Order: sequence, then C-alpha cells, then structure tokens
Amino acid sequence: MLNERTPLISSGVCGLNVATAACGAKADTTPDSGSDTPTKDPRQLDTFFGVMVPTILSMFSIILFLRMGFVVGHAGLLQGLLMVFVAYTIISLTILSICAISTNGAVQGGGAYYMISRSLGPEFGGSIGLMFFLAKVFACGEYVLGLVEAILDVFGTNPDTHLAEGFRLLPHGYWYKVLYSSVVLLLCLIVCLVGAHIYSRTAFVILLIVTASLLSIFISSVAVKPFDFIITHQGPGNETVQYNVSYTGFSTATLKNNLDSGYSLDYSTNTVMSFATVFAVFFTSCTGIMAGANMSGELKNPSIAIPKGTVSAVFYTFLVYVLLLLMVSATCSRTLLIQDYGFLQKINLWPPFVTVGIYCASLSAAMCSLIGASRILHALAVDHLFGMPLAPATITSNSGNPWVAVLYTWGLAQCVVFAGELNSVAAMVTVFYLLAYAAVDLACLALEWASAPNFRPTFQLFSWHTCLLGILSCLVMMFVINPVYSSGSIVLLLLLLLFLHYRSPTSSWGYISQALIFHQVRKYLLMLDVRKDHVKFWRPQVLLMVANPRSSCQLILFVNQLKKGGLFVLGHVQLGDLDTMPTDPVQQQYNFWLSLVDKLDVKAFVDLSLSPSVRQGTQHLLRITGLGGMKPNTLILGFYDSCTPDDYFLQDSAFCSSSLGQGSEGEYNFGVDLPSLQAHFPPVRHVESPRSLSPEEYVGIVADALKMGKNACLARYFFQLEGEDKESKVDGSERTIDVWPLNLLQPGSRDYEDVCSLFLLQMACVLNMSHKWRRARMRIFLNVETESNDQGWVVNEEAFRELLKKLRIRASIKIVPWDTVVQHHIQPAGEPKHTLSEDFLSAVNCMLLEHSAQAAVCFLYLPRPPAHHSHSQQYLAQLEAVTNNLGPTLLIHGVTPVTYTGL
Repeated sequence: MLNERTPLISSGVCGLNVATAACGAKADTTPDSGSDTPTKDPRQLDTFFGVMVPTILSMFSIILFLRMGFVVGHAGLLQGLLMVFVAYTIISLTILSICAISTNGAVQGGGAYYMISRSLGPEFGGSIGLMFFLAKVFACGEYVLGLVEAILDVFGTNPDTHLAEGFRLLPHGYWYKVLYSSVVLLLCLIVCLVGAHIYSRTAFVILLIVTASLLSIFISSVAVKPFDFIITHQGPGNETVQYNVSYTGFSTATLKNNLDSGYSLDYSTNTVMSFATVFAVFFTSCTGIMAGANMSGELKNPSIAIPKGTVSAVFYTFLVYVLLLLMVSATCSRTLLIQDYGFLQKINLWPPFVTVGIYCASLSAAMCSLIGASRILHALAVDHLFGMPLAPATITSNSGNPWVAVLYTWGLAQCVVFAGELNSVAAMVTVFYLLAYAAVDLACLALEWASAPNFRPTFQLFSWHTCLLGILSCLVMMFVINPVYSSGSIVLLLLLLLFLHYRSPTSSWGYISQALIFHQVRKYLLMLDVRKDHVKFWRPQVLLMVANPRSSCQLILFVNQLKKGGLFVLGHVQLGDLDTMPTDPVQQQYNFWLSLVDKLDVKAFVDLSLSPSVRQGTQHLLRITGLGGMKPNTLILGFYDSCTPDDYFLQDSAFCSSSLGQGSEGEYNFGVDLPSLQAHFPPVRHVESPRSLSPEEYVGIVADALKMGKNACLARYFFQLEGEDKESKVDGSERTIDVWPLNLLQPGSRDYEDVCSLFLLQMACVLNMSHKWRRARMRIFLNVETESNDQGWVVNEEAFRELLKKLRIRASIKIVPWDTVVQHHIQPAGEPKHTLSEDFLSAVNCMLLEHSAQAAVCFLYLPRPPAHHSHSQQYLAQLEAVTNNLGPTLLIHGVTPVTYTGL
C-alpha cells in the first residue's frame, strides 16, 4: 500500500547533495571543540595517497605474510584459488556499487556510512553504519593480534623451554599477548590522534617497505636452495611435538601434493579447520576495499578518487595474492605450510626483510582500520542518530580530526584484543564486513530499481544484476562461514533498524523508500482497473473539505476511523485568481497541511486548490483528486450553521506551547515548526465574521457531488466529539452509534431498503468495525405509525431484521412510534410543496433528542437538495432545526450501491 502520510517522492533522493550533507561539511568545517579560530580545509589527499595506498595496505595486512601458507596448507591450491576468486568476485561486485554511488554526487565524510545513509535513509544508514564501524573495530583488533603473533615469533621466548635466548626476551602467555596488543594499540592511537594526513604520508613509505618485502619473497623462491628443518609445537596436552618440514624450491611434485585440500588441526586454536573457517580467515585480507571511501572527508575529489583508486588497488592486490599462492604451493611442503605460519621469514634470503614487511603491513592496517572506524563513528554522531551516547564524538580538532571518535574506537578495539588469537576473531570480522557489503549493494540496487532521473552516475559498469548477485553472494558466504554469527549480526541489524525507526529524527537527505514506493505505486495504480470494481469490495474513499483545521480536527480524526483503509483526502479551497498573482500561493501551504496530518497522526493525503469560489474549487477537487482507481467516492462537508466551534489547537496538548522543544535533537521538520503551524491557520471564525461561502453555494456543492455520482455527507457538532485522549476514560461498551435510516422529512416514505438507507447503514457499520469504535453498540431506529389499522410495519420490521442478518450487520433494532410527529406534517397553505411546518421540524428534533441525545454519534438520512437555488436557505434551515442540539451528527445521502449479500 501507499505510504499515505508522506509525499510519494522527495527531491534529491538519488543525488548525494552537498547542501544537504549533514556529516560532511558540518563535520569537517564546524569546530565543535569550541574554538573560534577558522578551521583548515581537511580535503588534501589525492587518488594515490588517499585511496590507493590505504586500500592496498588494508588488503595486504597481516594475512599476506602470516596466513597464505595457512590457506594453501589446509585448503590446497585449487580451493585456495577458488577462495581468492570467490572473495574477489564478492568485493568486485561491491566495488561496482561503491563506484556507482560515489560518482552520483558529492561524497562527504563517513565513506560507506555516508553512501548508505544518503541512499537508503537514516534507519538503514545508521544501522549498517554502526555494523560497519564494529567490523572496522574487530578488524583493528585482529591486525593487532596478528602483529603481536609476528613479534612473538621473532622476539618471544623459546616455546619449548620458555627461556630467553638471544633476542627472544618476550615471555609467552595469554595475558602477555593482551599486554603487547595494548601497547601496539596505544601506538596506533598516538598516530591517529596526530591526524590522518600524517598517516597517509607515512603510509606511502610503508607501502614501499611492504613492496620491497614482497619482492624479496619472490626473489628468494628462486635464489634460496632447498633445505629441511624441524618445527616444534606445544600440543594440546602441553607435550612437545616436532615436525620435519621441507622447503623444496620450485617442484612439480610439491605442487601436485599441494593441489588438493588437507584440512587438519590448527595449532593456534586447537580446532580442526574447514573450508568455511579458512575462507573466513582469508576474506579478512579482502575487507580493505573501503579504506579509501572511509577517507572521503579528507579527499580532494572523492567522486573521482574513490572509484579510480579502489579499482586499481584491488586489481594490484589480486595479482599479488594469486602469484603468492602459486609460489607457496610449488615450493613448500604441506606440513611446513600448516605448522609454521611465519615460514616466509625462514625461507627468505634475509629474514628481516619479511619481518619488517609484516610489522609495517600489520601496523598500517590496524591504523587504517582505527582511522576509518573513527570517521564512521564521527559521521554517525554528527547525524544525531544515536543521541547522547555518541554526542562527544562530534568534537573535532581545528584540522578536522575527530579525536574523541578515535578514543571511542580505541577503547572498543582494546576490548577485542582480549580474544587473544587472530583466528578467533576472523569469522566475526568477515561476517560484519559481508553484511556491510551486502548493504552497499542493496543501496545501489534500490537506486537502480527506483529509476529516478537524478540517479545517473558517471560510472556505468554496473547493473541491477551485479547488485543483486553481490547481495546474494554476501549473504550466502556469511552463513557458510558461521551461521551463528550471521544470524546474530542480522538480528542485531534488525534491532538497530527498529531502534532508529522509532528514535531517529526525520532527515532532509531524501529517502530511497519514497522513490521505490512511487515506482511501485505507479505500477499498481495502472493495474487498478476501475472497470473491475465490484460492490462487495467497496470501501469509503473520502474527500473531506476543511476550511480551518482549528475547528475541524475532531472531524478529521473521526473520518480517519471511518475510511476503513480507503482513500482519505483533506481538501481546501483558497479563494483567488492565479492571473492576478505572481506565484501560486497554494504550493507554499502544502508543508503546513502535511505537518498538520503528521501532528494529528492520520493517514490522509492533502489536496489544495486555488479558485474564484469555494464551489468551483470543490468541483475541481472532486474531479481531479486521486489517481486511477483511487479517487474519492464520498464528499464530507462541515455543517453550515452559525455556531462557533471550539479551537482544537487550544485544547490539545500537542498544539500547545508547553509542547515546544519536545522534538528530538536534530529533528528535521520540513521547515514547519509548531509556532509556524499555529500561526498559519487563523483563529476560529466568530458568528459576526463574514462568510466566504453563501447558503446557495454550500447547497450547490452538495448538489454538484450528487450529480457527479459522489455520496454526500454533512457533519455537525463534531467539535463536541470526545477526543482520542478522552476515549480511554469512557467504557467503549457504553457508547452508542445511532442510525435513523428513514428520510425523516418525508414521513410518507417507508422504504428502508433504498440505496441511500443502505448506504447509511453501511457507513455506520464501517465505523463500528474500526479500532476506536469496535466496542460501541450500534442501534437502528425504525419509525412506525402504530395508530393506523395497517399492521404492515410489523412485516416491514421482520423483513428489515432479515436484511440485517443477510448483510451481517450486528445491531439492535428500536421501534419508534411517531404518530404524534407525523400529525404535524401538514402542508402550510400557499407554501411550496417542499415547505415543512416549524411544528413538524420541532417534533422531529424532539423525537431525536429523546432517543439519541446521549449517542456518541448519530447517522441521519440527508434529503436530496432542492432543484432551485432559491430554496437553499430553507433547506438548510430545515436540517438545522432537525439536528439542533443533537450532538455529533452525520447526515448522509448515498447514490451508489454498497451492500452485497452474496459471496
């Protein structure tokens, strides 16, 4: 169904507009730290330093040097290459989505979070952004643990004797690992507090060192001669286990032995490996594809730098991984690969080359994750999605460095290192990243399916097929790796979605949901064929004309219950001539009316018209309101009388000044706050105020509706209807809905089954079925003349009871003798045929007051308006006299069949 409370599409939903960016310009140019000095422009990085270098270093990390042998040893070369291709297929599909989104407008700080939030809205953006932040935090902890593992491999005490030998001075043990990890994290914190710009410059030096280390590995595979050596490990029972391992150099026999898989016990975790666990470890090496995107706040031109730098970095790392897998498979025995993760140091011409490469790659990956996570957290804080807990994270230094967000991230990463082992964290990191990548693909898919004209990225190498395939591949691999972690992460995502749905303020970013709704609604409206309408599926589709909502709010709330899931439109006519005006004044009013709809919490559209007269404007609305099969079939008007209704704005607490300032922090109200809403609608009209509508014009509107095949309803005294806040004080079972299906102004008519009477019954039944009126009792009053000898009314009563049974309407029938009323129905001499005596009108009013004075709402038969406009005032006077002091009353004249007794 349509979202009936909001426009179908908001402008700018697809373009990542700089003007509406809450986390970019605001985060990087506003010194939240309280300094009055001008801030420096943080956008200083180009494609190479800002995107390629951090992406390459993030993707190499610790896995390149310490887990490639682990992959080949357990999975074999064939499955290892399969893992590479699967992983790079997933990230390549995600990269296509990243490139498409990032080239569709200006990308601000926050990287992936900014892309998702500005594409899918705050709920999805905030929840996925937090998940991506957690992925970065876990990855940072993983890289630190890997670095500590490499440090202990070189400088740790002898694992057999636990004694210091030469440079092996660092003791082993769980708590020692936590201590060393904390020291390394502290070093990363100091660098990140200095700023991302210094890191990005030093990162290039780190990349040169890592590249030199890689070159030494490939050169050593040719230069180093084959040799055998012994590896010792401490077994599960604290016994010492020795393995004879071989470095064979390039050998076809070694390559053949390493082709197939050989999953066995992992000596670091003492668990048996499988395809899923090995892939989870390897995939963490591919999770750095957004390292450049996360630096978007520091990039000179992120829309160009992100796609160009990311694609180049991924292609480069793919070649390195494939070549390294082939080299390792052809030169090392399987036992060596499984039992020694640091074997690349032992087979190198100069082992310190690899050692320095490991330290640099791990340290840079950890710092890159720390910086990227802090930028995401800062963007979340600036957007006020999680309220006060993240409020301090908005603070930045004069250079734009979010140092408080860095401290937040460091603290969480410190918790991660308590896992103690790299392989223990890998599965969680991979699941979080896969979920974030699936969200990026979903964002691009939604933009593509929405077919909005403003979605025209300069990067064209993508389609909805690549987005959908990326989503499915991410979700499948998540559950292959770890079903428990995957299910838990999705549950966490859903909980965050629900939290943000109810917590987050309305934003000005543009909602992709609105574009998708528009796309789907248009398709289904075309399928909604009016020629296929059937009476058994009829429902009220109401156009409620409102002059001033200050006096009509109770009626608006009532009609919202009466519509039974049908169309509900608030109509308003502003008097004027567009020819004499520079602009259309109606367009400026829509936000006020839509804000009123939000405030009243009703499911209604708004349609406004500019016309020289109210009657002409109402005709226009009756003709053009709605679309396709969703057009109003019922017109409801407030009653034309001289009473002064209450001002609802002065009664309801939601509209009082005491409710000011209760909105959520950072709430976007579409330019209409509460004082503006109150000021826009004028005070309630007093009796002596001039009317903009004459009696003839008012009755003409009713006649026009009937001529156009619309049902007409006149609502009186609905300002006396108890509000929803008061309904809880009254037992719903005590309320009654009274229905008088006979035309009381024509006593000679005894037809209770004409179209109008049945329509009246149907409307009362619809109200009784609504949530607020479900416990109310429905009473139907049958007027009979008992003094005549004709007992036909008894037969009519039985027939009417049978009709109610066929229509499945549960109501009690009350027989009301009205002989004393009918006797006053005497045509005054010399008066027109339609003229009724005042005694008769007064008698009818007394009869209604006697039986329905305490009714919550009363439904009456509305006679057809007179043919000539000269009788309009008399017609209104009769209706006013009949309903005088009756309470909330709805006079109804139906022209369409609405009841059905068949299946």
